[in-house]
Amino acid sequence: MAAYPKLSTQELDRIKQAVFQAESKISGEIRPALIGQSHHYPSVKWKSATLFVLVGFMVLVAGDRWIPGFDIYDPLYYFLIVAGTGAVGAVLPFWLPSLKAFLVTDAEKKHAATQKAETVFLEEEIFDTSQRTGILILISFLEHEVIVMADSGISSKVDQKEWDDLIHNLTGHIKKGQLLEGLEKAIETCGNILLEKGFTRDADDKNELPDHLRLEL
Repeated sequence: MAAYPKLSTQELDRIKQAVFQAESKISGEIRPALIGQSHHYPSVKWKSATLFVLVGFMVLVAGDRWIPGFDIYDPLYYFLIVAGTGAVGAVLPFWLPSLKAFLVTDAEKKHAATQKAETVFLEEEIFDTSQRTGILILISFLEHEVIVMADSGISSKVDQKEWDDLIHNLTGHIKKGQLLEGLEKAIETCGNILLEKGFTRDADDKNELPDHLRLEL
């Protein structure tokens, strides 16, 4: 999945318009969200520091054995070099998201993204619609996860396979660098799914959730 993108005002307006168009025919509410990372993973600094300490120590040993003139016999120098590489390793993941992602397991990423989706679902009050017809489309970039979370009024009538297909198509667009097009298509697909399932818009239907994209670095 591509790195977290910087969207222009025009692109943000396109997403907002896509939500508006999708909701114009249905009684559901669609809330897209782009998340840079779902969790800070504080343990990563210790994993990275340990990794760099091991690498630093192995380099010293290899240099002492096989590089002529590499003579470091003072234990203090060994300690300072190894401690220095560990310190670099501790801060490097916060500058290199790809390193952080490498040090986090797939299970941890999935769990963090799911928890983040649940948090956003509550914070944005997607549950608080009159017919429980809110949908969250969340993209978490560090974790390479796309999650679609539908409220109870929808989930009971829509098969999981339809959401899985939507996620697959959106992920494919993102991998091609077509985030905007993929998100617009996913929003349109949500509207079509709800329309097919009978969630048609009533004459007195109100827009219960904001149409704009939630952005979180």
